[in-house]
Amino acid sequence: MLLQFDMADPMRPESHTRAPRSGRLTRWLRLVREPYISLPLSALVLLVLGWMGVLHMIESERSAAIATARASALELINTYEAQVARNLDAIDQTLKVLRYAVELKGAQSAIPTLDAEGLLPPGMVFDVRVADRNGIIVASNPATGHKANISRQDYFTFQRNNPGDDPYVSEVRRDDLNPEPHVHITRRINDAQGNFAGVVMLEVAPAYFTSGYERARQGEHGLLGLVGVDGVFRVRRTGDEVSWGQRPPQLGEGDALAPGSVDGVKRFLNVRKMDGFPLYAVSALSYDEQMATFEQTRRSYLLAAWGGSAALVVIVTLVCIWSWQAGRTRRRIRLAQERYAAASEASLDAFFVMRSVKDEQGRIIDFVLDATNSRAEAMSGIGKDDLIGRTLLSLLPDARESGLFADLVRAERGGGVHEAERQVTIPNVGQGWIHRQVVGVEGGVVCIVRDITERKRNEERILQMAHYDELTGLPNRTLVSQRLEVAIAQAHHDGTTLAVAFIDLDGFKLVNDGLGHQAGDELLRVVSARMRRAVGDDAMLGRFGGDEFVLVLPAVQGVADVDQVLEAVRQSVMQPAMLGEHPVHVSASIGAVLYPNDGGDANTLMMNADAAMYRAKERGSNNVQFYAREMNSSHEEKLKLREGLRGALEAGQFSLVYQPKIDLRTGRIFGVEALARWNHPEHRHVSPARFIPLAEECGMIVQLGEWVMHTACAQNKTWRDAGLPPVTMSVNVSARQFEEKHLVDRVAEALRQSELPPDGLEIEVTESLIMRDLQQAVGRMRELKAMGISLSVDDFGTGYSSLSALKSFPISSLKIDKSFVSDLATSQDDQAIAMAVISLGHKLNLRVIAEGVETEQQCRFLRDNDCDEMQGYLFSRPVGPADFAAMLARTA
Repeated sequence: MLLQFDMADPMRPESHTRAPRSGRLTRWLRLVREPYISLPLSALVLLVLGWMGVLHMIESERSAAIATARASALELINTYEAQVARNLDAIDQTLKVLRYAVELKGAQSAIPTLDAEGLLPPGMVFDVRVADRNGIIVASNPATGHKANISRQDYFTFQRNNPGDDPYVSEVRRDDLNPEPHVHITRRINDAQGNFAGVVMLEVAPAYFTSGYERARQGEHGLLGLVGVDGVFRVRRTGDEVSWGQRPPQLGEGDALAPGSVDGVKRFLNVRKMDGFPLYAVSALSYDEQMATFEQTRRSYLLAAWGGSAALVVIVTLVCIWSWQAGRTRRRIRLAQERYAAASEASLDAFFVMRSVKDEQGRIIDFVLDATNSRAEAMSGIGKDDLIGRTLLSLLPDARESGLFADLVRAERGGGVHEAERQVTIPNVGQGWIHRQVVGVEGGVVCIVRDITERKRNEERILQMAHYDELTGLPNRTLVSQRLEVAIAQAHHDGTTLAVAFIDLDGFKLVNDGLGHQAGDELLRVVSARMRRAVGDDAMLGRFGGDEFVLVLPAVQGVADVDQVLEAVRQSVMQPAMLGEHPVHVSASIGAVLYPNDGGDANTLMMNADAAMYRAKERGSNNVQFYAREMNSSHEEKLKLREGLRGALEAGQFSLVYQPKIDLRTGRIFGVEALARWNHPEHRHVSPARFIPLAEECGMIVQLGEWVMHTACAQNKTWRDAGLPPVTMSVNVSARQFEEKHLVDRVAEALRQSELPPDGLEIEVTESLIMRDLQQAVGRMRELKAMGISLSVDDFGTGYSSLSALKSFPISSLKIDKSFVSDLATSQDDQAIAMAVISLGHKLNLRVIAEGVETEQQCRFLRDNDCDEMQGYLFSRPVGPADFAAMLARTA
């Protein structure tokens, strides 16, 4: 009987239970879809999401505020650490100078001597004292008649019991010599045998180290302070309150959000160990002050969230009442219409729905526009009401000739998708491009049109950028190479001669470095326009890169024909160009080759033209050279030298020679200039005029300059250790080396490794190097000057500096360029320039040195006109270190 039970049997128990369940589920689903049910649920979800978003924004703002506060605290500790480091270094430098003076002249004479030289700090702020080995104050500034005994003070016992050279910073105290609170900073004095001989000390008010406190930046509860390694505050400032002597909880170096770790105030705290001193710099910002803006923002967010929530509840309630009364069918229809309209209107494409019109034979004779969208209205320039009902041929009379009508007929009959691109006139836009897509439907077609004008323009722009130089508008390296290949193929086919010329501007780098890159770019535009006019329309001129150009002359008759064109190019380049108020003169070095005599392919022709151009450079520039086979050997030699330069330092092929500098009044050697020499294993002695430019090109000049600096400093220290009279070592610094951001650190490292005092080194920089970036150059020169290093301007008179710029240079001497010295005996112009430089230097309190002095007449003129110093072959050629040592010993 169970086998005969039918699944649809109404007597089956399951049939009575499933139907009611299914009905209830359907009713619940319908009920949930009702707006007055779904809308409150959606509003609830929106409220939850909104509050989650608000809370997330508050948390993000809090995190951002903490991050900003931490960044401000880090900036504060960096600033405070740098300030304290400068103050401590200045104090320590004073102590070292005082100690040196005491060891050299004795305690009684040291302070007056330094005070007379202006080397002591102001007495209003600092007290300087010297104590002997028994702790008796033997000298002070400001002077005091009371010889106190400090032998029991911690700063004295520390220096007496520690043979090292560490400074000591005491706790704040008052004493008989100075009743005001002060800190002692001391250094040990040793006698000639290295035994303890006393203490030099400097006393300063603790507030001196927190004078940089800014209430506008650090608030009322910020903190600046110095803590000794013993855990005691030397000074602490919060707001206007300055105190000391506190012992805070253990402070770890670094940054932290410390709740009351110093004085009970929660702060963003930073601690830094001071380099070279037993101190920690401490800075902090109040958590409450830093987070005040965030708290205000948080309250605003919460207020806005509560207001928005209330408004949402009111709106949802009103909408639910309205939806209860509205008809569900009407709402669904309207919703569908709105969605359809939104989808249509939001499209970037123009839609044209067209119905075909047929004649009695069933042939399609036209199309009528049934529907469209706003994009179609904008693209056609005709209102939507005027478009609907119009025929295609009345709107576009040339549709048959353009092939559009045929495409529509083909799509209507055969179906499928038909695409095409064409150039048209778009209303309110002008000439443009469209992409047309036609889809066949029953009884007509749908035409989808998109404006692709911008895409086409971008393609053209990319093509232009890929093949033309943006600065000059000339063909670039890629297009030149392509057109040269075509020209070679055409010349081969026609049996004609083709000329290729490589053009390089002489003096362009000087203009670019001296007047700036904008002036250099303008010069390239002017020169390229002149050359383009000079070569005519049949030739192809392209920019190969930098200041290098390539000229292709098709179907030339011979060398004379080519030389005539190239001479016209050279003359056009030589014409002065006005760059602002500056008339600029450049010239051109040109190398030329002929096809097929000088090469059968583009690479060979370009390589040989380049070799010919370098021959033009070697022959004084501003000339034209045609290729000859022996030029390649010179070019290959240069390449070999350039490759050999890379390993020359490691192979020990470089050495230094030294040219003395002579005082013209006494005849004494006072200084020496270090000059690099390259002893090549094949080419023997390579001239600096050859390897210095190569080092600049391949980037070796910085490494070579650093080697020269270290070697020269070490050699000067060797001469001094041998008991020879001290001289100043002059080292030339290249432009690339001077612009390195770590130059000052590298010079300091060279002095440190060689143990040469800073006054034993002089750095020579060229005038044109300084003028490349005047502000940066002067700043870097001042850093070197602050180290105690002398600075000299080399080749003075050959650059572009103005007198207003010159007076800002922190230099000690000017060097007259040898080009003004060589003809001093005969040239009145050079004599006038030399006298002007000497007078200018003396007016600016600078010493003046002339280089390249080779004759007695030159020396006599310089001495008669009060020049201070000279160097040149008249006294000595550059010599090795041993010969210079012997020379220095003879003239001592």
